[in-house]
Amino acid sequence: MSTPSTMRVFIPLTIRKRNGRPKIVPPADMVPDTGGVDPHVLKAIAKAWSWRRKLESGTVGTIQDIADAEKVTHPYAGRLLRLAYLAPDVLKRLLIARNVPAASLKELIAAADLPWCEQPAAVFGAE
Repeated sequence: MSTPSTMRVFIPLTIRKRNGRPKIVPPADMVPDTGGVDPHVLKAIAKAWSWRRKLESGTVGTIQDIADAEKVTHPYAGRLLRLAYLAPDVLKRLLIARNVPAASLKELIAAADLPWCEQPAAVFGAE
Protein backbone atom coordinates (compact mmCIF):
# COMPACT_ATOMS: atom_id res chain seq x y z
CA MET A 1 0.00 0.00 0.00
CA SER A 2 1.53 3.32 -1.03
CA THR A 3 0.92 6.74 0.49
CA PRO A 4 -0.86 9.33 -1.62
CA SER A 5 1.42 11.85 -3.31
CA THR A 6 -1.02 14.75 -2.94
CA MET A 7 -3.04 16.05 -0.09
CA ARG A 8 -6.33 17.92 -0.40
CA VAL A 9 -7.13 20.69 2.07
CA PHE A 10 -10.63 22.14 2.21
CA ILE A 11 -11.11 25.64 3.62
CA PRO A 12 -14.73 26.81 3.59
CA LEU A 13 -14.41 30.26 2.00
CA THR A 14 -17.30 32.32 0.71
CA ILE A 15 -17.15 34.75 -2.18
CA ARG A 16 -19.23 37.88 -1.70
CA LYS A 17 -19.48 41.09 -3.66
CA ARG A 18 -18.34 44.28 -1.94
CA ASN A 19 -18.55 47.51 -3.90
CA GLY A 20 -19.12 45.47 -7.04
CA ARG A 21 -15.94 43.43 -6.62
CA PRO A 22 -15.69 39.82 -5.50
CA LYS A 23 -14.18 39.37 -2.05
CA ILE A 24 -13.14 36.14 -0.38
CA VAL A 25 -14.61 35.92 3.10
CA PRO A 26 -13.06 33.45 5.58
CA PRO A 27 -15.20 31.40 7.99
CA ALA A 28 -16.70 33.32 10.89
CA ASP A 29 -14.68 31.42 13.50
CA MET A 30 -11.42 32.64 11.90
CA VAL A 31 -12.33 36.33 11.90
CA PRO A 32 -12.73 38.59 14.95
CA ASP A 33 -16.39 39.21 15.72
CA THR A 34 -17.47 42.72 14.77
CA GLY A 35 -21.09 42.02 15.57
CA GLY A 36 -22.08 42.40 11.95
CA VAL A 37 -20.66 45.90 11.63
CA ASP A 38 -18.41 46.20 8.59
CA PRO A 39 -14.79 46.29 9.80
CA HIS A 40 -14.10 49.01 7.21
CA VAL A 41 -16.61 51.24 9.00
CA LEU A 42 -14.95 50.58 12.36
CA LYS A 43 -11.48 51.32 10.95
CA ALA A 44 -12.72 54.50 9.26
CA ILE A 45 -14.21 55.77 12.53
CA ALA A 46 -10.98 54.96 14.38
CA LYS A 47 -8.93 56.84 11.76
CA ALA A 48 -11.27 59.82 11.91
CA TRP A 49 -10.97 60.05 15.69
CA SER A 50 -7.20 59.70 15.52
CA TRP A 51 -7.00 62.50 12.98
CA ARG A 52 -9.37 64.66 15.04
CA ARG A 53 -7.17 64.23 18.13
CA LYS A 54 -4.09 65.19 16.08
CA LEU A 55 -5.79 68.35 14.85
CA GLU A 56 -7.08 69.32 18.30
CA SER A 57 -3.75 68.68 20.01
CA GLY A 58 -1.83 70.66 17.40
CA THR A 59 0.25 67.69 16.27
CA VAL A 60 -0.84 68.58 12.74
CA GLY A 61 -2.04 71.94 11.56
CA THR A 62 -4.29 71.14 8.60
CA ILE A 63 -6.13 68.35 6.86
CA GLN A 64 -3.51 68.59 4.12
CA ASP A 65 -0.84 67.68 6.71
CA ILE A 66 -2.87 64.60 7.65
CA ALA A 67 -3.32 63.67 3.99
CA ASP A 68 0.41 63.99 3.34
CA ALA A 69 1.34 61.93 6.42
CA GLU A 70 -1.19 59.18 5.62
CA LYS A 71 -0.47 59.23 1.88
CA VAL A 72 -4.11 59.88 0.97
CA THR A 73 -5.75 62.71 -0.92
CA HIS A 74 -6.88 65.90 0.79
CA PRO A 75 -10.57 65.40 -0.17
CA TYR A 76 -10.54 61.81 1.16
CA ALA A 77 -9.07 62.91 4.49
CA GLY A 78 -11.66 65.67 4.75
CA ARG A 79 -14.54 63.30 4.02
CA LEU A 80 -13.33 60.66 6.44
CA LEU A 81 -12.74 63.21 9.18
CA ARG A 82 -16.49 63.90 9.23
CA LEU A 83 -16.99 60.51 10.92
CA ALA A 84 -15.38 61.94 14.06
CA TYR A 85 -18.40 64.21 14.38
CA LEU A 86 -21.11 61.57 14.41
CA ALA A 87 -23.66 61.83 17.21
CA PRO A 88 -22.62 60.15 20.47
CA ASP A 89 -25.71 57.92 20.29
CA VAL A 90 -24.75 56.70 16.81
CA LEU A 91 -21.16 56.02 17.88
CA LYS A 92 -22.35 54.15 20.97
CA ARG A 93 -24.65 51.95 18.89
CA LEU A 94 -21.97 51.28 16.25
CA LEU A 95 -18.95 50.73 18.48
CA ILE A 96 -20.34 49.37 21.75
CA ALA A 97 -23.71 47.77 20.93
CA ARG A 98 -22.40 46.73 17.45
CA ASN A 99 -25.74 47.53 15.80
CA VAL A 100 -25.46 47.03 12.05
CA PRO A 101 -25.98 50.28 10.14
CA ALA A 102 -28.45 50.37 7.26
CA ALA A 103 -26.15 52.90 5.60
CA SER A 104 -22.97 52.35 3.62
CA LEU A 105 -19.73 54.09 4.59
CA LYS A 106 -20.45 56.81 2.03
CA GLU A 107 -23.95 57.35 3.47
CA LEU A 108 -22.52 57.30 6.99
CA ILE A 109 -20.16 60.15 6.07
CA ALA A 110 -23.09 62.09 4.61
CA ALA A 111 -25.13 61.44 7.77
CA ALA A 112 -22.39 63.09 9.85
CA ASP A 113 -23.43 66.43 8.34
CA LEU A 114 -26.98 66.05 9.69
CA PRO A 115 -28.08 67.34 13.11
CA TRP A 116 -27.44 64.80 15.85
CA CYS A 117 -31.16 64.16 16.40
CA GLU A 118 -31.57 63.07 12.75
CA GLN A 119 -28.46 60.88 12.51
CA PRO A 120 -29.79 57.68 14.12
CA ALA A 121 -32.65 57.45 11.61
CA ALA A 122 -30.29 58.12 8.71
CA VAL A 123 -27.73 55.55 9.86
CA PHE A 124 -29.92 52.75 11.21
CA GLY A 125 -33.10 53.35 9.18
CA ALA A 126 -36.58 54.05 10.45
CA GLU A 127 -37.01 52.65 13.92
